[in-house]
Amino acid sequence: MVRTLGFHPKNRSSILRGVTMQKRVFIIHGWEGYPEEAWFPWLKKELETKGFEVFVPSMPDSGNPKIEVWVPFLKNLVGKCDENTYFIGHSMGCRTIIKYLDELEDNEKAGGVVFVAGWVSLTPMAMRTEEEKEIVRQWLAASIDYEKVKKIGRKFVAIFSDDDEYVPFEENSKTYKEKLGAEIILEHGKGHFGGDSEIKELPSALNSILEISR
Repeated sequence: MVRTLGFHPKNRSSILRGVTMQKRVFIIHGWEGYPEEAWFPWLKKELETKGFEVFVPSMPDSGNPKIEVWVPFLKNLVGKCDENTYFIGHSMGCRTIIKYLDELEDNEKAGGVVFVAGWVSLTPMAMRTEEEKEIVRQWLAASIDYEKVKKIGRKFVAIFSDDDEYVPFEENSKTYKEKLGAEIILEHGKGHFGGDSEIKELPSALNSILEISR
């Protein structure tokens, strides 16, 4: 089942033995992305007003993203991952998060993940040069135990656009739904959700993280 919009549930902090545990959100940009891109600043501000601690790191050498660099970088940034730790990824940021979760210990848990324009396959538009093809090849060559990721991540939402020129909806949404049990949201006319799309707000991402963190 695919829905087009989320709702606005009231965010409630988790209570553990009488102590309020602040929820953390890590927003991970994609290939050639940056912390101030598109809807990231708006989402960070919105989540902070609802009590989340939000991190939007500048990923290393975003023009030439390497899995052996990005995943350890995220691991070091997060530190101890627990059920109060949530992730929002955009494009290659989604693959970074998935591989990061795959490399955690089996007994570790995360609160959940919202994927925006996540991919397991790309259109030729995303790989027009040999350099781009090699970057994509290295990421796709990394093995992923989706069953492990599903257990650690617990809750998943995957957001796509019907006119994304890089991420085909059918194949990618099918993978996220079948392998991770993700709820699928299809947006209209949002492109690849990047800086060139001029999207300054993304309510579906905000609503989704609020919903899975209830």
